Amino acid sequence: MKPHTDRYRYLLGGLSVPPEASDGEILKLASDRMKRAGISPQSLHFRLYKQSVDARRRERIRLVCTVLLEAADALPEAVCRKLNLRLLPEPETDAPRGTQRLGAPPLVVGMGPAGMFAALLLAQNGYAPVVIDRGGDIADRTAAVERFRRDGRLDPECNIQFGAGGAGTFSDGKLVTRIHDPRCQLVLRTLRQFGAPEEILTLAKPHIGTDLLRVVVSDLLEEIERLGGRLLYRCRMTDFTERPDGTLSVRTTRGELQAGALILAVGHSARDTYVRLLEKNYAVEPKPISVGFRAEHLQSDIDAALYGAYAGHPRLGHAEYQLSDTSRARGVYTFCMCPGGEVVAAASEQGGLVVNGMSNHARDGRNANAAVLASVGVSDYEPVNGSLALGAIAFQRGIEQAAFRTGGADYCAPVMTVGDFLGGRSGSEPGRVQPSYREGQVRLADLAALYPAPIAEALRYALHSFGQKLPGYDAPDALLTAAETRTSAPLRILRCPERYTAAGHDRVYPCGEGAGYAGGITSAAVDGIRIAQALMSRFAPEA
Repeated sequence: MKPHTDRYRYLLGGLSVPPEASDGEILKLASDRMKRAGISPQSLHFRLYKQSVDARRRERIRLVCTVLLEAADALPEAVCRKLNLRLLPEPETDAPRGTQRLGAPPLVVGMGPAGMFAALLLAQNGYAPVVIDRGGDIADRTAAVERFRRDGRLDPECNIQFGAGGAGTFSDGKLVTRIHDPRCQLVLRTLRQFGAPEEILTLAKPHIGTDLLRVVVSDLLEEIERLGGRLLYRCRMTDFTERPDGTLSVRTTRGELQAGALILAVGHSARDTYVRLLEKNYAVEPKPISVGFRAEHLQSDIDAALYGAYAGHPRLGHAEYQLSDTSRARGVYTFCMCPGGEVVAAASEQGGLVVNGMSNHARDGRNANAAVLASVGVSDYEPVNGSLALGAIAFQRGIEQAAFRTGGADYCAPVMTVGDFLGGRSGSEPGRVQPSYREGQVRLADLAALYPAPIAEALRYALHSFGQKLPGYDAPDALLTAAETRTSAPLRILRCPERYTAAGHDRVYPCGEGAGYAGGITSAAVDGIRIAQALMSRFAPEA
């Protein structure tokens, strides 16, 4: 695919350099490789595309880099094979415009990454979407989250899960994804356009940070409004009706809205929406999830364990880890690792306690934290009123409610040292690693009692395993905080693969992580773009 710039773009990877190497030295290495392959460097434009840290040998830390080459003409196939050059496709932002009449503006339910990016593309193309969210704007959300952190006063409508930017706004702003969709680059470039740091375009594990992400979200939503979109905060959808003419009547807490199409980008915590869809006989199926707790260590210990003498090197930043153990039937893995971050109060329902992790862009906190999660299969759910889908929600909710009770029923979090968890005892006070959750509003508890016994045993075994892979991970004074349950949606809203509409419903588009089709900021945003393109390919903008 030739990009719209009329230049060919290739990726040259596998460039290994010491941490001291400058960007210029990395580009020189790429230039020399092309020259040795018989291609004049003067005919190419070079820029750093991605870099990651190879810390497999602490005594020989390396940066592994990929360079983007731009050429006016296609490079010879023999050279591409020899150097393993990959042609980089340009993301398709255009879609053939449909001619079918919408009859009313499209309505996007949810302002997380999926909803925002769907709405932005629609607004850029003249569709004037209406975008609603049960939570508030960034200022409203920030105040609500701070009240909850300080006083334990939960606002079920506006919190870490609900409001402008979705759950990702109050996280590390991680943009790592396993999908290989050209739209990923469009997502990164768009975030950069609205204020994300330039480095997200080159880091292999890009992140924005909660402090900067709030600004990015505000500016992106303002752009949707500037382009003719309409934003309604503190506006929760309670029901909708599909009319004979194809349009929809949507009931909300702020009155009735008319929609030519409905994009359901509700996020993974909109349990009331799931229940309403099940009541309306939508095709909704349970899916696997993961549950566990947050593990906290001193960031300095993680840096030393991974980087050795290179710990603190400015080119490396704080060390990150990703661990897994699949030696048993129930796999366990780490997720959403936050260097220099804190464990945050992420509940969205009264009587349930949920934790997550976040860090600011500088990642300069004392502790590192990550979710340690055991896999949960559909077979682990018990039907509720004959519904396994309701059983999936009940499984999550049951752990959250147990954590709430165990923490004292006042949103203090239950905590336990790793030494106690592994030793089958309880009562040891935190030592070197002090809890970051709500500035230490925690209570000692037996975390194993929160989970079904097979899950607790899998978590216990994995911590031993992780300690062998990353020395010190199973240190007795490391700290565990429960419960982490919202890593992904427990359900999937089935949709037609060709049109991306809900099965049997012609103008309802399930979208993003809450619909079961994404797993993070970037993949959710990509799905939002995909849904907007599908809608545009069928319908013309309203005049």
